[in-house]
Amino acid sequence: MTETTQKPKAEKDFVTRLADAGEEALQRIADLPGGQKALTAVNDLRTRVDELAKKVRGIDALEARVAKLEKEVATLKKAKAPARRQAPRKPASS
Repeated sequence: MTETTQKPKAEKDFVTRLADAGEEALQRIADLPGGQKALTAVNDLRTRVDELAKKVRGIDALEARVAKLEKEVATLKKAKAPARRQAPRKPASS
């Protein structure tokens, strides 16, 4: 039971250390000449990728709607196609 309680703590420590290392790395990059511009560009890129991901997720719903509409149009075309009528028969003359 002691392993179970220690494991989340160890994972938390690892994640905390990783986050701290990432923050330190970002700070070092920002301190470099041109580093702030690079971080701004990366942030802008992240924002654009997020927007693009939202739009791409919407494509699946649009494709499903288009497929449904295509089926409805096909059904309407079949129903609208006039059945062939036979030419009226001429009355038999006697």
